[in-house]
Amino acid sequence: MTKTVKIFSHAISRRSFLISVGSLGVAVAFGGLVRNAFGATMSLVGEGDYLPNAWVTIAGDGTVTIMSPASEMGQGIMTTLPLLIAEEMDADWEMVRIVQASSDADKYGNPGFYGIQLTGGSESTRGYYELLRITGAQTRKVLLSSAANMLDVSVGELTTEPGRVVHARTGRSLSYGQIATDGSLPDPLPQVTEADLKPTDQWRYIGRRDIHRIDLPSKVDGSAVYGIDVQLPDMLYGAVLRAPVQGEQPERIDDSEARALPGITHIVPLSYGVGIIGETVEATRRAKDLLNVTWSTSSRVRNYTSDRLLEHYRDVGRDLSQTGVEAFSEGDADSAITNAATVIEVDYMSDLVCHATMEPMNATALVTGDTVEIWAPTQGPTGTQGFAAEVVGTTPDKVKVNVTLLGGGFGRKAEADFIVDAVSLAKEVEGRPVKVIWSREDDVRHDKFRPLEAQHIQVGLDVNGNITGWRHRIVADSIFARTNAELFASAGGHDDVVTEGAHFNYTVPGHRIEYIRQDNGLDIGFWFAVGVGYTRFSIECVIDEIAAARGTDPLQLRLELLKDQPRARNVIETVGQMAEWDRERDDRALGLAYSDAFGSHCAQIAEVSLNRETGVIRVHKVWCAVDPGVAIQPRHIEGMMIAGITNGTGHALFEQINIVNGEVQEGNFDTYRVIRMSEAPEIEVAVVPTSGSPVGGIGQAGLPPVGPAIANAVARLTGGVRLRHYPFLPERVKAALGA
Repeated sequence: MTKTVKIFSHAISRRSFLISVGSLGVAVAFGGLVRNAFGATMSLVGEGDYLPNAWVTIAGDGTVTIMSPASEMGQGIMTTLPLLIAEEMDADWEMVRIVQASSDADKYGNPGFYGIQLTGGSESTRGYYELLRITGAQTRKVLLSSAANMLDVSVGELTTEPGRVVHARTGRSLSYGQIATDGSLPDPLPQVTEADLKPTDQWRYIGRRDIHRIDLPSKVDGSAVYGIDVQLPDMLYGAVLRAPVQGEQPERIDDSEARALPGITHIVPLSYGVGIIGETVEATRRAKDLLNVTWSTSSRVRNYTSDRLLEHYRDVGRDLSQTGVEAFSEGDADSAITNAATVIEVDYMSDLVCHATMEPMNATALVTGDTVEIWAPTQGPTGTQGFAAEVVGTTPDKVKVNVTLLGGGFGRKAEADFIVDAVSLAKEVEGRPVKVIWSREDDVRHDKFRPLEAQHIQVGLDVNGNITGWRHRIVADSIFARTNAELFASAGGHDDVVTEGAHFNYTVPGHRIEYIRQDNGLDIGFWFAVGVGYTRFSIECVIDEIAAARGTDPLQLRLELLKDQPRARNVIETVGQMAEWDRERDDRALGLAYSDAFGSHCAQIAEVSLNRETGVIRVHKVWCAVDPGVAIQPRHIEGMMIAGITNGTGHALFEQINIVNGEVQEGNFDTYRVIRMSEAPEIEVAVVPTSGSPVGGIGQAGLPPVGPAIANAVARLTGGVRLRHYPFLPERVKAALGA
């Protein structure tokens, strides 16, 4: 089939497009325009009256509307999840329209996240995979049953083709649109089990490389609407001045100059700051600058200085008399280390890091009586309902959350502080929507950073260099103690996200993991790959240190330790072949790292050079082999690996938040350093799925291996100089080199 695409003869900026369509109303802004695209497209609402379930609506013209339950933040989930339903129901992908589900956990909750709507942890595909395939299979059975009644034949005589039910014996067929128009839903609805799912050799869409992401056309032509783009009639704008130190409150507010500004309508004292409401963004920001606030001085965070605390964390990790919560134990690691012929004992550390999403925090809220409606780029609609209800004094069922596209998330937009801002201010002007947009400085200084952490690892080796025991101590604050206190308490004070990734699949006789919580008052949060991002840093570097102590090739050691893990061995062997692991390089070296986090196996090799005078590391190329179990969209998986590797390279080399006496020192991209295009490595990805394996998470799987791969390459390049502190700043590299 040939598809014609119309190319417009003039360019139009994103801003100009939004201004030109603004008068057409909110529906247009939220995707009401139908655009040419390859395959399915985005839509505002579903069309038609044929509703076999909460996920699918079919119109008389054959259009199939499928709900997307997860938040689209560039990871392609708005295509992946509906594709599973379309596959099993035999929809014509060209006739599919995908609608972002609003807040309704009863219908659209993720089974992998306790049934709530929350996008994160690389859990969307894993959590919804079985449910959505079964939903699609049931939809197909409903269509078959309806068609059987219309054609007066038995269901067993019918089959489906994309968008059509076929009766092969008589040559008759019905389109899904005809069934939607003239058919009726069977009562009761047919039941479906896993046995009704298509075998892999009958898949039409899953595994194809030519399935295009449905969110990309709008992002290319500028019509995509993120939270920051929302426009509503009679809308006001809001800003919030927060304390320079977290936890402080306003004691005295001099707002005389701010109130005098044209366009300012309200100054709102809040428990955590001062809110401003006005007619323009510019007016609210100017007013915020003119506020004169005296803040309290009682917050514990005033004692928080990150450099000093990190040294303390390292000392705690080394002090074995300070015990924590046992996160995992197998065998007798302590005795094995005590009786070992050789003990490798090392410390690894990571600084605080900021999310720095391209779209800063923002939300729009409308409060009417005891009901609330929110438009926001949120990863957590269910949590948003709860926090908004608490602010207004209503119940979550009276809060509707419209999820927009997210300009980056990385866990930051699972938080609710920006939601609370919008709802708190909207409550002051009931009946008028208020949009709050954080400045970049607000976004950086009031982030929920990835935790400051130190790790102490002891590995015992026998006389032949074999591992006999591995003890891993992780010293950090807790995310769950703040975000899910009940779960944290039920786990006995263990934070599974902070220690995530420490439990590996290498074969060692004795393995023990401890978590020693440090509570210094600072709110910390979920950040891209969270614990795995730093636990795999230490683990994979230690594996290389063991290889060096044994005089063994690091790749071969990993294969030896993974002798019973064929998927792991395959990605390591594959990436070794891709990078020509054994070939010598001039003035460059290769480093290897592996991860099995999020249910996907991923091995990476980084090619690195080093300027010894300046301490600057250059990552030239990264090879990656990834096994996601089921490769639903192989080309998209490649893209996600590239994104994770690029982000991970910048995180390993540059990203760092410094706090002195409770005040964040960085404020924008001039001081918070992220990777630049000129610094991004060339990246080559091989997707090597394993038939019959469970589907793995992909969103965060690409980040954990790249940092240790870079560190291991530097060690090979320098004859054994180990970098053990994220990020690898030039001054730290020079210090490690003894320069």
